[in-house]
Amino acid sequence: MAFRRRNRSGPETAASGAGGPVEDGPAEDGPGGDGQGAGEASGGGDALARRLGTGDAVLIGLGSMVGVGVFAVFGPAARVAGTGLLVGLVVAAVVAYCNAAASAQLAAVYPTSGGTYVYGRERLGSWWGFAAGWGFVVGKTASCAAMALTFASYAVPGPGWVRRVVAAAAVVALASLNYRGVTRTALLTRVLVVASLSALAVVVPGIAVGGQASAARLGGWAAVGEGGVYGVLQAAGLLFFAFAGYARIATMGEEVRDPERTIPRAIPVALFIAVAVYLVVGAAALLAAGPRVLAGAAAPLAAAVEAAGAGALAPVVRAGAALASLGALLALIAGIGRTSLAMARHRDLPGWLAAVHPRYRVPHHAEVAVAVVVCGLVAAVDLRGVIGFSSFGVLVYYAVANASAFTQPARDRRWPRALNVLGAAGCVVLVAALPWTSVLAGAVMFAVGLGGRWLVLRRRGPGASGDVHNAGYE
Repeated sequence: MAFRRRNRSGPETAASGAGGPVEDGPAEDGPGGDGQGAGEASGGGDALARRLGTGDAVLIGLGSMVGVGVFAVFGPAARVAGTGLLVGLVVAAVVAYCNAAASAQLAAVYPTSGGTYVYGRERLGSWWGFAAGWGFVVGKTASCAAMALTFASYAVPGPGWVRRVVAAAAVVALASLNYRGVTRTALLTRVLVVASLSALAVVVPGIAVGGQASAARLGGWAAVGEGGVYGVLQAAGLLFFAFAGYARIATMGEEVRDPERTIPRAIPVALFIAVAVYLVVGAAALLAAGPRVLAGAAAPLAAAVEAAGAGALAPVVRAGAALASLGALLALIAGIGRTSLAMARHRDLPGWLAAVHPRYRVPHHAEVAVAVVVCGLVAAVDLRGVIGFSSFGVLVYYAVANASAFTQPARDRRWPRALNVLGAAGCVVLVAALPWTSVLAGAVMFAVGLGGRWLVLRRRGPGASGDVHNAGYE
C-alpha cells in the first residue's frame, strides 16, 4: 500500500520508517474484495489480517466507550460540577466529535495500525508522532487498569485485595483471548456490548418507574452553575475519559476491510450512540439520586437505582457494569498492543514488540507486555485518580490528531479545517482544567517519554529520528 502524502525529503518512504517497514504490504481491499490482504493470504510477513467490517468496528468502538465511563465517571464529575456535569458531558461530546472527525479523515488516507502515532509522523514529523503514541499508550494503559478494577468492584464483593486479584485475573484472561486473534475479540466484544446495553435499557426505565426520581433533586438552575466554569470544564475533561474509545477503531487500520470507507463510517456512528447512551443515563441518575449522592458514591449507578426505589435492579447494574468493563478492557488491550506495534516498527519502542504471531496474525509480544504492565498497575492504582491521568494522555493524543488533520490537502479532506482548530483548542482547554494532580503526573510521564527518546536518538547518532518533512498543505 502506498500512503498518499507530500514530502520534500526525509529518509522514510511510503512503506518504511526509521527502523524498517511500516507495513509489509497487505493489499488494500477494493469493493467486492474478500477482505484479505497479502499478509493474510500468504500467511507470512508482519502484516495483520483484514477481517472486520463496519459493524464489527462500530461494536469494538462501543465496547471501548460504554464501559467504566458510564458506570464510574459520573461520581467524580458530579463532585466538581454538580448538576453541571450534563453541560460538561455536552462539552466533552463536542470535543470528541471534532477528534472523531480528524481521526476518521486521517484513517482514510493512512489505513495502517497505530492511529495518531502514524498520522503525526506522516503529517508533522516523528517527534509529534511519538508524543501521540506515548500519550495513547500511557493513558490507555491507565484506562485498562481502571476498567479492570471497575469490573472487580462490581462483580466481587469483598476486601480490596480480593478485588485486585480478580482484576489481574481478568486482564490475563482477556489478553489470552486477544492473543488468539482479532476475530474472537470482535465476537466477544459484540456479546459484551449487547449485554451491557441491555442492562442499561433495563436500569433507566427502572429508575423512571421506581417512584422516587424527581426534578427537585437537580437543585434548579442555580445548581447547574454550582461548580463554576472551571468545574464544568473539569467535569468535561473527566467525562472525556468515557468517550475516548473510538480511538480503538482508528488503530485497526490494518484489520478492517476497505478501511478508506469503513473507518470514517464507524467512528462517528460509535460516538453518536455512546453520546446518546451517556445523556440518557446521566439525566436518569441525576433525577434519581441528585448530584450530592452521586458525588459520594463508589458505584454511582447502583446508588441511583437504590435512591429511585428500584433496589431490586441493583444486581442488573452490577452485572451490566462488570460486562461493560470487560468489553472495554478487551478492546483496549488490543488497541494498545497495535499502537505499540507501530511504535516498535519505528524503533520508538523496543523492536521485539513489533513481532506478529505467525499463526494468529496479532502483535503477540506487545499484547503480553501490555498485560504485564496493566497487572502491575492493578496492584496499586487508585480508580478515580487514573481517570484524570488517562484523560491527560488521551487529550494530548487527540490534539496531535487535530493538528495532523489540519495539514491534509483538499483532496483528502472530509470536514472543514475549522473543526480541527476547535478540536485542538478543546483538547488543550480540557487538559488545563483537569485536577492538578493528574496534570502533574501526566507532565512527568511525558517528560520521561520525550526525554528518554532524546537520549536514545542521541546515542544512535544524526538522522536517527526519521523525521518527515511535510511539504505543506493546500
